[in-house]
Parts: sequence; structure tokens; C-alpha cells
Amino acid sequence: MKLFCVSVAAYLVLALSSCGGNNTDSNVKSPGAEKSGKDKVLETGADLLQKKTPLSKINTYLDGFHFYNGNMNAQMEAHHYVSQLNDDLYQAIIYDGNGEDAKIMGIEYIITEKLFKQLPEEEKKLWHSHQYEVKSGTLIAPGIPDAAEHELMEKLVSTYGKTIHTWHTDQEKVLPLGAPMIMMGFTKDGQIQPHLVEERDKRFKISTEETRKKRRDIPAGKPDAGANAWEKGEIRQLIISYKADSAQHKHQVQ
Repeated sequence: MKLFCVSVAAYLVLALSSCGGNNTDSNVKSPGAEKSGKDKVLETGADLLQKKTPLSKINTYLDGFHFYNGNMNAQMEAHHYVSQLNDDLYQAIIYDGNGEDAKIMGIEYIITEKLFKQLPEEEKKLWHSHQYEVKSGTLIAPGIPDAAEHELMEKLVSTYGKTIHTWHTDQEKVLPLGAPMIMMGFTKDGQIQPHLVEERDKRFKISTEETRKKRRDIPAGKPDAGANAWEKGEIRQLIISYKADSAQHKHQVQ
């Protein structure tokens, strides 16, 4: 079953309702002069003339929440725009909003349980499970009909994500400063700050609690013990180093 198997009728409803976008502003306003008239003309021309094949494959919008690996108190909403590479692998661009001023916060790679089980144990510590996010209703696909979203979540419930944020607008950084950070997902009730969910629900005119009830029938096994390593106190985080480290292993054609 394809992750994004949504009927034509569902897409028609989505197009007519125009839901799931442009209701969440970016967290920051970045410095810089307004785009010049020349830039706007060049932008319009490029938009008409250039193909954007990878971007055209982005076909699903997911809204959820992350926290910094190693700091549960640092939480934020994350807007994912997802494309599917094959039946077991997906990739997402993450923004801090869903409007025209949204800033790219980072990326997330999503894999099925089949691929996750093949990862080295140390690599697994960088990944988080999506089981709780799905079953709790905190992960949503705004704008699509309930039946289509339910089908989508049936596939997502057993997947795993590796997330890196590169621009920390939740810290009101107006530019992408500092080191990229590995993010994690929530795994049980009482972890996420209630006001984040309440504010999200108000903007999207939904009820996370009602969504949770609708997903009770989604079967979910226990996540692989190698994921969510932070629960066992095994934190992995990125730092800026003066050493070349892994860059030494890059092979270049002479």
C-alpha cells in the first residue's frame, strides 16, 4: 500500500476546501531589504520557465511536534512537506509555518520498520518512532478527508524518522545560526506542552482528542528498542568541531 494513496475524490474535496495551509506564520521576521522589482521579475520568469521536478513530487503535508534531543523542554511545532521515494522511504522539508513567509527549519527522513531493523544499532539511536504521534492524534495531515488521513496514519504508525533542524526559529533566531540539531518525537502522554497542541488545534479548527479517539482502531506494535534512545539516557547530538571528522571519509574524483 502506498503511503499517499488518496482518492481523486479526496483531492477534489481538498481543492475545494482550501484547508491545511496559510494559517501559521513563521516564528521570526528575518533582516534584509524587501525584494527589488528586478528580483520579482526574475523570480516570475524563473517560475514560468524552470522545471522544479523534485518539488513537484512533494504531495503531502503533515503537522506535528518535535523537541531537541537532550532537552525535552525545548519543543516546537513542525510543518512537514513530504515526498515519497519508494514504498519504504520518504523525505520531508520542514518549515516553521505554512504561509509565504515560512522558514525552512530542517529535514526529516522517514523509513518503514523493515528498513529500520536493518540499521546498525548506533545509527538507530538517531531515529524516533512515530507510533505515539499517530495514536495520540498529535500528528495530523491537515485538509484531507478523515478517511484518507486515517489510511495515511495506518502506514505512518510503524515508521521511524531521522530529523535534523538547521534553523532554530523557535529560539527566535532570525538567521540560521549555530549548529544543526537532532530532533526527537514524543512517546507518551504528559511530555508535550499542552499549549502547543491547543494553539495548533485552534488554528486548524480540529480536536486532537477527537482525532485520538478516531485512531483507536489503528494497530500498533511496540517500537523497536533501538529507537527513541533518549528514553534510556543515550543522547546523540551534533556539534561544530574544528576537526574534519567524517568529512575525511568523502571520496572525490581526481
